[in-house]
Parts: sequence; structure tokens; C-alpha cells
Amino acid sequence: MKIVLLEGLGVSDEVMERHARRLEAMGHTFTAFEKNTDPNVQADRCRDADVVMLANMPLALSVLEAAGSLKLIDVAFTGVDHIPVAEAKRRGIGVSNASGYATQAVAELCIGFMIQLLRNVEETQRRCRNGGTKDGLIGNLLHGKTVGIVGAGAIGKRVAELCRAFGCSVIAFSRSAVSHSAIDRQVSLEELLREADIVSLHCPLTEDTRGMIGEAQLGLMKRSAVLINTARGAVTDTKALARALNEGLIAGAACDVFETEPPIAADHPLLHCPNTIVTPHIAFASAESMEQRAEIVFENLYSWLDGKQVNAV
Repeated sequence: MKIVLLEGLGVSDEVMERHARRLEAMGHTFTAFEKNTDPNVQADRCRDADVVMLANMPLALSVLEAAGSLKLIDVAFTGVDHIPVAEAKRRGIGVSNASGYATQAVAELCIGFMIQLLRNVEETQRRCRNGGTKDGLIGNLLHGKTVGIVGAGAIGKRVAELCRAFGCSVIAFSRSAVSHSAIDRQVSLEELLREADIVSLHCPLTEDTRGMIGEAQLGLMKRSAVLINTARGAVTDTKALARALNEGLIAGAACDVFETEPPIAADHPLLHCPNTIVTPHIAFASAESMEQRAEIVFENLYSWLDGKQVNAV
């Protein structure tokens, strides 16, 4: 089998060399490339490949058209909205992901965002650096707040567990039934938005969830509530969210994701809103998560080579 890795996995050379040696000992060829988003370059690199591996770099549809031998796309990421999944299915190409590798990393960052927003960390830090004080910026505790989890999968449930440890009440919206000790009630999206002091998004990006948090939904939230998005940028209506923040319809937001991968254009509306934390898609990016991700994605490969696809999308 010809196996192609289209971008780095954020782990040491020793880890990559270990897997390369194992694959070569099994009689396969393994080639790792530097990241390149040019569809023509991608297509050329994958032309004779049986397996393509990548992380969150968009994979062009033309790659599938050029790679006539392709049998598996092994994605070192949880979401697969950057992969032409429907076309892969049509062509009989398997797709596996690395679900679970960043559950703890994302959940911890969400808690950090909650505390930063409630305690006005961004603004008080700015004041401190400029010789100011905390006057008028006394914050609030996370303890006792109602946290609304939108999308109660593995990450949403882990956020719920950490919130309960802080003494929060937790409600959740999910399209499937949810039963978890850290979640007090499963409610409709409208109920969640009305009741929650903190709304945390953990749903995948699909045609059903694209723009699901828009002007009407933001209008249901408390003026004192904050929104956290570590899911996908397009789950929210960016212009509606920026307007809600600028007009004080909600108290703040933390956005780790945008409609496109960073770098973000300097005029992006969310970069210029009050009480808004913006980070360039860091939720998954811990050293521990990168190591776990690499192990999962290579185990996906070894299982598939052994005749059994795991973590199938």
C-alpha cells in the first residue's frame, strides 16, 4: 500500500519515525509531506495513494478525482467538514477520524473561557498594564451558574462534568436522548438559551447546525449571559453575534473557531467586539492531545490494513 501523510501531526520526529519503520516493515510505503493547501499539489501527491492521512487541512475534491487508487482517508481530527465525505462515500472510500483525542483539552479551555469572561480578565489585564485598577469591573463566580451545553457528545459531557465540579447546574440540548450524571435536564434549544448563564457550543457542523445560533436565538439569551464556541465557527451567524455583542444584547463571548481556519482577516467583525475573547483554534492543541491524536490515527490505519475499519465516519 502507498500511504501519504499530507501535513504534520504536531508530534516528535521520533514518533513519526517509529510509525514509518513499522509500516515499511509491513511492506508498505509511507511518505510525509509538509502542509500545502494547493489542490494541484495535493492531487499530485495523492495520485497513486491507497491511503491519505491528514489533520484539519481542507482536502480538495479534485484529490479524490485524481487518486484513482484511494481506499481510505484517515483524518487526525474529530470534525470532517473539511473532507468531501459524500463524494468519498460515493466512490467507496472509507473515512475514519480521531474522535476523542481532544476531549479533555477542549473541555479545559471552555472552563478557562468561562472564568475569564465572568471575571473580566481581558479588560482588567488591559487596565493593569496601563496603570489602571479593577474599579467597576467586579466579576462573578462560575459557582452557582446555569451552563447550557449545546451538543452533548463526549466533549459536551466532559464540559458538563467539569462545570458540576465548580458547583454549576447543567442543562443540555441534543437531538438524541441524553442520560448523564452531570446533566440535570435535557431541554429544547429555546429553553436552554433562555435559562443559561453560559451557553457552550459542542455540536458538529452539518447542514442542520449551520447558522443555528442566529439573531433570533441570541435574542432569547439573557443580557448577562455569555456564549462560548469551541465547535465550528459557522454554527453561529457571525454578523448576528457581533451585533449582539456590540449592542449589549449578551454580555460576552469566547470564540476559538471561525468560518475559516486562521489567520483571520483583520476586519473580521468578532475581532472588534467588546468583552470578546478570540483565539486561533487552540482548543485541541495541547502536547498531550497531539500525542494521543497521532496514536489514534495510526491505530486507525493499522486496523484498516488488518481488514477492520475503526472510527468510521
